[in-house]
Amino acid sequence: MKEQIRTAISEALKTLGIEGVDFVVDHPTDKNTTADYFSNVAMVVAGKTKQAPRAIALQLAAELKDTVSQVENVEVAGPGFLNFTLSRDFFAEKITTARAAGAAWGKNTSEAGHVVLVEYTSPNLFKPLHVGNLVGNIIGEALTRLFECSGAEVKRLNYPSDIGLTVAKAVWGLKKTGGNPEDINALGDAYRFGNDSYENDEIAKEEIVVVNQALYAHEDEELLALRATGIATSKQQLDAICLRLGTVFDKEIFESEAAPAGTRIVQENIGGIFTKSDGAIVYEGEKVGLHTRVFINSKGLPTYEAKDLGNFAKKRELFPNWDTSIIVTGNEQTEYFKVLYAAIKELYPEAVTRSLEHVPTGFLTLTTGKMSSRKGNVLTGESLLADMEEATRVKAAESRTDNLDELTEQVAVAALKYQILRQGVGSNIIFDKEKALSFEGDSGPYLQYTHARINSVLEKAAAAGVLLSTELSPPTSYAVEKFIYQFPEVIATALKERAPHKVVGYLTELAGAFNSFYAQEKIADSSDEYAPYKAAVAEAVAITLKSGLWVLGIKAPERM
Repeated sequence: MKEQIRTAISEALKTLGIEGVDFVVDHPTDKNTTADYFSNVAMVVAGKTKQAPRAIALQLAAELKDTVSQVENVEVAGPGFLNFTLSRDFFAEKITTARAAGAAWGKNTSEAGHVVLVEYTSPNLFKPLHVGNLVGNIIGEALTRLFECSGAEVKRLNYPSDIGLTVAKAVWGLKKTGGNPEDINALGDAYRFGNDSYENDEIAKEEIVVVNQALYAHEDEELLALRATGIATSKQQLDAICLRLGTVFDKEIFESEAAPAGTRIVQENIGGIFTKSDGAIVYEGEKVGLHTRVFINSKGLPTYEAKDLGNFAKKRELFPNWDTSIIVTGNEQTEYFKVLYAAIKELYPEAVTRSLEHVPTGFLTLTTGKMSSRKGNVLTGESLLADMEEATRVKAAESRTDNLDELTEQVAVAALKYQILRQGVGSNIIFDKEKALSFEGDSGPYLQYTHARINSVLEKAAAAGVLLSTELSPPTSYAVEKFIYQFPEVIATALKERAPHKVVGYLTELAGAFNSFYAQEKIADSSDEYAPYKAAVAEAVAITLKSGLWVLGIKAPERM
């Protein structure tokens, strides 16, 4: 409908001798208006032609009358906005469409035929999953699902760090403390001990540097054995958490695999793309308006830059037909990725015509402020999820579910994901546990509860003999109907803008509109001639909530 209105306006402008105007068609933000769409086209044209915007709007309204199917009225509002009101039949048809589409409701084909690589989570192994990696996982998974809703072939990728100074600190720490490499908490303790020693003890620092070199060179069997066991322990924990969050990766590329490939690529392009500088090998980003970064250090070891370059080369080999490559990680790395992508585009010409993206994530903090795994005051991803489940279990015990453990996990994950995804991508997140677990208003459990409530209502309607139908609708549309039809638009916009929070906001408004509708209308009343239509509306809301929650990686329980 938005595109039909836009096309009609463009045609109307032509009749007035005006072309090439960039204008907006969108839903009004004014909740008091009855209009379904508005456009600022007259305001834009007025700026170009020096005419009064209201006069232009009146001309356009006259031209647009009866030109768009199912637009019932076009009015001029305020200083010159065009307001469009849709017909009653339009909303009834969209209810029918949503019910018929089922799980496919909201999907489109805008990315059909495209191969999209999304790399996310990508933790440092040898310690419990940091909450920052948890945020990256939740945002990355939502993005992959938005792409899937748009018809893309999506490859979920994970790039765990299993080599380098971080690992060397942990391995050295294990050796010094005698910690058990099969215990994830012992790995975390060993890393913190190693990091503190590296920062405060020069002898320990030299020893850790030697351990790092030995691991790269595969020279010490004891160190290699500790590293291998620690990797297995970390991976087991990572896989378990990702599975609970709804993520299964298509491919994992380890940093230890990427390092040799990146080193080779850099060394093969010295004098061209890379240059030698004080014993290191660098990329001079100033030539493209950026900054210089080291790709191989003076000790001959690859830096993160070279490893990420090797990682890209590995992805390119695995998926040569890629169209878009996205990396989801902290917003503090934005400038870093500009330099990395500049180097990649010099090395691989196809990267210039395809899409390389860094999607930034913000920091998650509690009232105690920002957390750091280096200092030991870390809130791990696992502990945060466990804390949410413990708090959820008390509330879930009062539910109608047949599986308390399953519901507890589903609600805890919903509470966690909603609080993270409600923020714009790249924004910092202040996590409020009490608000996250609320069953009223702005929370994941609220959306789940609304979905379960609808299922209960539909069960009662069926028991009362109410058969769902859109054949007979009331003369005036219900307010909730004016949300349902917007779902496909929201999905398309959220993908285009890389903005899962738009789905969160939409679902919250939809749930609020349904609950107001439910408070005012009787649905399971066989004596009401409009009950079949009301029940059909309720079912369309349930379908939309379930589909939208799926995009966010949240389950929609049938009972709560």
